[in-house]
Amino acid sequence: MAEESDLERTEPPSSRRLEKAREDGQVPQSRELMAFLVMAAAVGGFWALGGWLTQRAGDILRQGLSFERDAAFASTALTDAFGARTLDGLLLASPVLLLTIAAAVATPFVLHGWLFSPKALAPKFERLDPLKGVKRMFSLNSISELVKAVLKALLIGGVIYWVVVHQQGPLFALIAQPIDTALPAFGQMLIYASVALVAGLAAIAAVDVPFQLWRYYRGLRMTKEEVRQENKELEGDPQLKARIRSQQREVARRRMMADVPKADVVVTNPTHFAVALKYDRDRMSAPQVVAKGMNLVADRIRGLAAEHRVPVVEVPPLARALHRHAEIGDQIPAALYTAVAEVLAYVYQLDQHMASGGRTPPPLPPSAIVVPDGLDPGISAVT
Repeated sequence: MAEESDLERTEPPSSRRLEKAREDGQVPQSRELMAFLVMAAAVGGFWALGGWLTQRAGDILRQGLSFERDAAFASTALTDAFGARTLDGLLLASPVLLLTIAAAVATPFVLHGWLFSPKALAPKFERLDPLKGVKRMFSLNSISELVKAVLKALLIGGVIYWVVVHQQGPLFALIAQPIDTALPAFGQMLIYASVALVAGLAAIAAVDVPFQLWRYYRGLRMTKEEVRQENKELEGDPQLKARIRSQQREVARRRMMADVPKADVVVTNPTHFAVALKYDRDRMSAPQVVAKGMNLVADRIRGLAAEHRVPVVEVPPLARALHRHAEIGDQIPAALYTAVAEVLAYVYQLDQHMASGGRTPPPLPPSAIVVPDGLDPGISAVT
């Protein structure tokens, strides 16, 4: 059973958990950042195009208020004029509208890059549950959003109040000024107030973005048990992997044992090591190890060799050297060519005597086989 500390969400989210959250449409979001970028784009557009917008707006206003005498008595003239002026107004505002739309679309890229998640568009009927709705209304998240909205209103209201107080004199002075000078001056005041408002929104976004990122990653934190379970899923269960390796070794051992009857000779220690060799002059450039093993496996190799009448030659140094320096399926090391050749020559001589029915040659003395220095691991290899 997992300890209580293992069930606490204290671990940072893994890359897999973050990727799954993105697939589900769960990404950090900041409404304050979007409000700041949209407002900044709008103010920037008005700032850059202010002169042209003011002049063009005046032209549209004059065109709307100027018409021929006959048009006053035409039933569709005023309607057509209104439609034309409305279209002119939309075209006039289109650069600023496009800037604000671009800012709104670009906001998600600032926090989490491009994301399209069909799961986020799927209907979630559990949200229609009134009890869950009430819980969300009084949740910690809702309370924090309420506090943030109040603070935002106070900050923006304070900024606007500060602008009005500092521009109070010029604002009232516009009443006595002609329309041609009052409108540009009033436009400058609006721009000044908008810049101050954007500065306030920037301060709010600078606080909200780190908070939203912190809350997002905090909500995805994992328990130690979840981390272990995820590692098992990614890397595989250690017990299962050990079982698979054991089965693989067993399959390899069976395949190896099946090749023992095909061997030409088995070199033994005599009890601790056994190495089965095969040599085909037509297909092999050197003898090949078809099986090898220690202790119980070596005993099994010797038993199969005796059962299938494969010659068994007792040469302890050569058996230890072959077991150490040659793998199953590989050719023997070049340094052992001479020693193995002497063993094979004895085996061929033994086969000829058995085929001709002659007297069996005496056993090959182990001392007659010389293993080069450094290849025999010695008695220590047994343990």
